Amino acid sequence: MNAKAANRIADAIVIAVIFIALLLCLAPFLHIFSISLSSNRAIMSGDVTIFPVEINFEAYKKVLQDITMLRSMGFTVLLTISFTLICMTMSIIAAYPLTKSYLWGKKFFMLLIVITMFFSGGIIPEYILIKELHLMNTMWALILPAMISPFNLIILINFFQSIPSSLHESAEIDGASHFRVLWQIVIPLSMPVIATLSLFYAVSRWNGFMDTLFYITDPNLYPLQLKLYQLVMNNMVNDLIQLEGTQLVQFLPESLKAASVMFATVPILLVYPWLQRYFVSGIMLGAVKG
Repeated sequence: MNAKAANRIADAIVIAVIFIALLLCLAPFLHIFSISLSSNRAIMSGDVTIFPVEINFEAYKKVLQDITMLRSMGFTVLLTISFTLICMTMSIIAAYPLTKSYLWGKKFFMLLIVITMFFSGGIIPEYILIKELHLMNTMWALILPAMISPFNLIILINFFQSIPSSLHESAEIDGASHFRVLWQIVIPLSMPVIATLSLFYAVSRWNGFMDTLFYITDPNLYPLQLKLYQLVMNNMVNDLIQLEGTQLVQFLPESLKAASVMFATVPILLVYPWLQRYFVSGIMLGAVKG
C-alpha cells in the first residue's frame, strides 16, 4: 500500500469518526424536533425517534398564539442584545488599559480580577445589594451583576497584547490618542475575539434563568428560559377535566413542551452562522511589514 492510499484510508476513518460524533450530537436535538411535530398518540406509544410520526403543527400554532410566550421572546431578545453590548463595551474599556506595561498598579488590578474567578460574595449578599439598589423587577438586575466576566476579560487582554506594539507606536507618532488607537486599530483587528466573546455573553444570558428566579417576580419581565422552565418543570395547567366526580389536572402535551423548547433554542442557534465568518485566523498577517 502506497502512501497516497494510506492517506485516503486515514482521511476516510477521520471523516467517519466526525460523522458519527455529529450524529451523536444532533440526535437529541432531532428527537426533540420530531416530538414537536408528532401526534400525542405516537409520542405516548414511543414510536418517535429522530423522525416525526403523524406530522402536525398544532403545537407550534399554540406556542405562536401564546401572547405571554411571544412577550417573553421579545423581552429576551432585548435583554440579550443589551447585555451583550454593555458587557463587551465594559470588557474592552477594562482590557485595553491593562495591556499597557506603564499602567500604575497593573499587577494589583490583575490580581483583583483573578481573585474574583475563585471567590465571590455569595448569592445572599448579591440579593441584598440588588434589593437595596431598588433593581428588583428591572432589566438591570439581570445585567449589572454579570457585566464583566473575568475569564472573558483575560482572554481579551491576551489578544490585545498580541497586537504588534509597532502599530500603536506608529499611530501615536502620527498624533493619535488612546481612544483613536483603540477604535481604529485595536478593535478592527480584534473582531474575531470580540465576536467570540460576544457569542459567549449572548449565549450565557439567553440560557440564564437562575437570576430571574431571585430578582424577577413580574410575569411581564419573565425571560424565555424562565418561561420555558415553568412550562416544562411545573406542568402548566391548560384545562380541568372531570372523571368520576374527581377533579384531575390535564398535563401539558409532550409535543407542546418540545415545541416550546425548539422555540427557545432555534433563535440563538441562528446567531452562530452569522458570526462564523469572524472565527478565522491570520487576520493579523501583513498588518506590519518588515
